[in-house]
Amino acid sequence: MWESCRELIPAGSVFAFLAEHRPVLFPAEMFADMYPSANGRPSMPPQILAAAVVLQALHGLSDFETVQELRCDLRWKAACGLGLHDTAFDPSLLSYFRRRLARSARPHRIFDVVREVVRATGVLRGRHRRALDSTVLDDAVATQDTVTQLVSAIRVVIREVPGAARVAAEQCTAHDYSSPGKPRIAWNDEEARAVLVDALVGDALRLLGRLPEQNLGEKAANAVGLLALVSGQDVEPADGSDGRDGRWRIRRGTASERVVSTVDPDSRHVHKTRSHYQDGFKAHLAMEPETGLITAVE
Repeated sequence: MWESCRELIPAGSVFAFLAEHRPVLFPAEMFADMYPSANGRPSMPPQILAAAVVLQALHGLSDFETVQELRCDLRWKAACGLGLHDTAFDPSLLSYFRRRLARSARPHRIFDVVREVVRATGVLRGRHRRALDSTVLDDAVATQDTVTQLVSAIRVVIREVPGAARVAAEQCTAHDYSSPGKPRIAWNDEEARAVLVDALVGDALRLLGRLPEQNLGEKAANAVGLLALVSGQDVEPADGSDGRDGRWRIRRGTASERVVSTVDPDSRHVHKTRSHYQDGFKAHLAMEPETGLITAVE
């Protein structure tokens, strides 16, 4: 594609640069760890997806809009290595690619490549100003209340930690943790809710305190750490208790940096304005104002 339409694509553009240098910037082996399956290569080469997400970020497009450009725009086809009659792919593939990238050992590898190109070309040489900005990224996971989090976290420890099921059978009595639902109580009864929370926290602490001494794998260690976090973030000693007699109640107010879901422990209550918050993540960016190049993200 690039060879047949080279004269139609402006020299010096990002499209021409990617068309010329894409195999060097994004070689196939760069993404080998993201696709460890022995069942063959992915249907869409990841180096094509890498070039596509670079252009997507540059132009601020949605996944659907990105695929439309790949289907209809010669510049995008040449930059990403597609043929004239290629119809690209389903937009969801970009989401799957980003998810694999985020969960990999090197989630910033594409950003690192772009940063190396910026350094090698000297495009930011002498430009020392940076514009700082932040934005809220919505999270689709549902916020969980204290009871749901405690039950969920205990269930994960029982499932992931060797020996935890035996400990739970002996020590955990507040709920049948083989059942994924909430405990059956009169939810409009404040005293019944308080008794349940107290019992669930007691279960969590006894389970944590009696787990066998052992070296834990990553999933098991994360499960134990999450249970320890959620069993303490929403509760405080009950009235007249110093915390040593095992009596607990729901905390008054919201804990700082509260985990809002055991499904996605990194999600938080994010303030969009002083009076409005939503669940998700806050992204921070630094960019060079004249070129618009992003130089750092968190």
